[in-house]
Amino acid sequence: MNLKYEFYINAEPEAVWHALVSPEGTRNIFYGCVLESSFKVGEPFAYIGPGNDGDQTVHVYGTIVGYEENKMMSCIEHPGPSYYPNHEELQSRMTYTLDKVGQCTKLTLINDEWSDNHPSMKTTESHWWMILSNIKTYVETGKTMDFGV
Repeated sequence: MNLKYEFYINAEPEAVWHALVSPEGTRNIFYGCVLESSFKVGEPFAYIGPGNDGDQTVHVYGTIVGYEENKMMSCIEHPGPSYYPNHEELQSRMTYTLDKVGQCTKLTLINDEWSDNHPSMKTTESHWWMILSNIKTYVETGKTMDFGV
């Protein structure tokens, strides 16, 4: 399954990028998680925050496979160890791209290359809509949405 989402955000690419990678941005849009990474191709990344294992729960981790600041980030991701005992076998690729369109930014997310029988595939499809909507709202207003979760 390939998931593809396109959002138009009323902001410059740098503002959207800041929301996607900065501790302040990710903490707001990814439910309290911070993205830890050197942002160098071939090196690890992890979204870490409150969860099953306390405040330092690893929710998603993997390897950066493409990176161009303010433009594109691609990574191979795995669910955190507290979610599935076979987390290392479960993976997909996430690619964010930002394109300037007039005075707006087009954010495209493609989530593909899913491992066979990945148990998170179906729930991820609906969760991305919430996360991407939250990114748009946060960048445009400085506030996040309350999904009641």
